[in-house]
Amino acid sequence: MTAAKILGETAGITRFRSAAAYARHNGTAPLPVWSSNRARHRLSRTGNRQLNAALHRIAMTQARCHQPAKDLIARRRNSGDGGLEALRVLKRRLSDVVYQALRTNCVPEA
Repeated sequence: MTAAKILGETAGITRFRSAAAYARHNGTAPLPVWSSNRARHRLSRTGNRQLNAALHRIAMTQARCHQPAKDLIARRRNSGDGGLEALRVLKRRLSDVVYQALRTNCVPEA
């Protein structure tokens, strides 16, 4: 179901020029926050919410079951990030992975 949602909501990966453009579209591109002396980022509230929800489902599953994702979250939390900040980083990395997978499997139209 999640894969179908990603394919349907992306509506052609060729329309995005880079992984960063895709991340901006799906709402996982980080936004800087300047409310303190510490450099921080937060999730964008813009973008395609359906794509963002699909990436969130993948991130939550990986955070629970996938050892590299567990390690990433633990490393980010140990470096001072909160749980939501660590999840934001994981979602952005997953966005890049999804972008690469869609680009690899893209069949150009003739």
